[in-house]
Amino acid sequence: MTSHTTDVLGSYLRLAEPFRAVVDRVPAHAWDAPSPCAGWAARDVLTHVVTTQREFLEQHGVDATTTADPSEPGALWQAHDARMRELLADRRVAGKEYDGVFGHTTVGASIVTFYGFDLVVHRWDIAVAAGLDEHLSDEELEMLDRSADGFGEHLYDDGVCKPAVPVPDGADRQERVLARLGRRTPARA
Repeated sequence: MTSHTTDVLGSYLRLAEPFRAVVDRVPAHAWDAPSPCAGWAARDVLTHVVTTQREFLEQHGVDATTTADPSEPGALWQAHDARMRELLADRRVAGKEYDGVFGHTTVGASIVTFYGFDLVVHRWDIAVAAGLDEHLSDEELEMLDRSADGFGEHLYDDGVCKPAVPVPDGADRQERVLARLGRRTPARA
């Protein structure tokens, strides 16, 4: 395993572990609760995370499918996460180069940056839907801000983020960053 592959897998794990922790805490009845993503329940958000990662890998000739039952969100995530760990440990997958929207990159780098953004934001979305109190770390908030800057005008493309929402004076950093991504914190919703 190369250092690059180890870095990609380690970076993925730093994002996937907190996501898994939230998924594990969601009560069975809360998977059908509405999320901050308009028209999506918590289960839809999780399915989106799994599906978009799989589709991205498929576009690059990598099979990320599992036999998990999609109607069981916790089991779906566990199977998908195990498959992602396996794939990202493979330098042929993580180091596969391609030219993307934001320039020349690798499959591993895209999973960590673009899809890592989803792991953090949608972890919060699932937690809110389930009534869980989820706090993002300073490192995660910095990554979200940096990613939003990097997306530029594409941040508010259809299917990415809703337009930014206003926040009151004195809002904490998490509330400000989430507002930039079109999300109101539960206390202000």
